[in-house]
Amino acid sequence: MSHVLVVDDDNTVREVVVSYLRAGGHDATEAADGEVALHTVRHHRPDLVVLDLMLPGIDGLEVCRRIRAIADLPIIMLTALGEESERVLGLEVGADDYVTKPFSPRELCLRVDSVLRRSDRVDTGDAVLHDGDLVLDASRHVATRAGVELSLTAREFDLLRFFLCHKGVAFDRAELLDQVWGWSFGDQSTVTVHVRRLREKVEPDPRRPSRLLTVWGVGYRWEAAA
Repeated sequence: MSHVLVVDDDNTVREVVVSYLRAGGHDATEAADGEVALHTVRHHRPDLVVLDLMLPGIDGLEVCRRIRAIADLPIIMLTALGEESERVLGLEVGADDYVTKPFSPRELCLRVDSVLRRSDRVDTGDAVLHDGDLVLDASRHVATRAGVELSLTAREFDLLRFFLCHKGVAFDRAELLDQVWGWSFGDQSTVTVHVRRLREKVEPDPRRPSRLLTVWGVGYRWEAAA
């Protein structure tokens, strides 16, 4: 049973989401503000956090940053419809996924299940992947570059692993959403943001990428090291 922390200052939203998550077999707890959320993460370490962007006191973006500094766990951010810049910023500070308000509680629960499955998945057939000085160990969920461990979110790790398993093949953003995110639909800017963040961590010079390349008119391709 996975422990999901729901952080939202709206009592009704928390009650509905927690109810759906519990009905879906999760151990769900709640927090009405960022301080309580951070205390829960520090002392009870949930498996996933559903985090509202607009919170009293410490806002959702700052809560996300602080969680990322102390724990490597999936975060699904709740944002208001039309806040595209905030959604992108949420992804940039480490959110793995987002759902826009108003949302279907059932859709949110499906997203929670999807993110948890991908976070827990271990495929021993491709347990350790190599590309030049880059090494990804799926069984330990660790990636290193030149021997230094990379700080990757769960989604960035999945994206890197996918590219390393498909070197030299170009994928468009819709294909990546389907293959990595498990979405048959969704905002393709999510892929763009994660590719940019991943480049910052794996490229010698992110401004002139030599590994994770843009294929104009198509999407992205991983270029294997010489």
